[in-house]
Amino acid sequence: MRVPPAPELLALDTATVRDRWTLREIIDGCVRHRFGAISPSRERLAQTGVKEAARATRGSGLTVAALHGGGRFPAPERKERHAAIDDTRRAIDEAAALEARCLVLVEGSLPGGSKDLAGTREMVRDGIGKVLDHARAAGVPLAIEPRNPMYCADQGCVNTLAQALDLCDELDWGGTALGVAVDVYHVWWDPQLKAQIERAADRRLLVFQISDWLRSSKDILADRGMMGDGVIDLPLVRSWMEAAGYRGFHEVEILSAGNWWRRDPDEVLATCRIRHQTAC
Repeated sequence: MRVPPAPELLALDTATVRDRWTLREIIDGCVRHRFGAISPSRERLAQTGVKEAARATRGSGLTVAALHGGGRFPAPERKERHAAIDDTRRAIDEAAALEARCLVLVEGSLPGGSKDLAGTREMVRDGIGKVLDHARAAGVPLAIEPRNPMYCADQGCVNTLAQALDLCDELDWGGTALGVAVDVYHVWWDPQLKAQIERAADRRLLVFQISDWLRSSKDILADRGMMGDGVIDLPLVRSWMEAAGYRGFHEVEILSAGNWWRRDPDEVLATCRIRHQTAC
């Protein structure tokens, strides 16, 4: 028998309301709709400033489940790769200032004109390796987010949970500075998903993101479904996460140019609240 998730575990990725609200309005909306946490992007953070964002979230009582950004390590020139590493160190400092539970990396993918996927993945590995000591010193774990293989050319070249965990084991063997973000939209199709969640266990499971895959999706980037509107068995994946020891937040991330981004954000958050209890 399905048991609804604890209501206080609901978190909001700010991308779910796009630019309809300011960060201050998003924080107020999360409080109004009884979310437990918020996960801003660095772009959203830049609009407000790190210090003001930190004051606002602490004053609201919300937890910062994660900060999203940093990474994008692959680049054709050494100078660009070093710039990405420096930028990721700044992102780690921003996450620490927010008291975020982790920084979710955007690993990056093929540099323009390149077809060297193996070399691109090496750049990602090397980039993470170069910022890991900074993350350890700041007390900010890094989360590698595997992305759907259809994103491989231009969004993210780490495409399975197994690949992400291999990086964790190689760069942070026995440690807790590196883990994974499990976004159901990206990994629900993987026949090894349950086994890899078990492999990750609570030590590596840093983020759990929820949305749905629409059967008639028109845009793999910005046509995600609200929980319960698509084909992902969300209660099943949640049960695997919980069995593996995950006790963190359930972060709603719905990129939806044709539907949810056009709606009143209060309606979006109210629907997230209901669907978290009925579809997850």
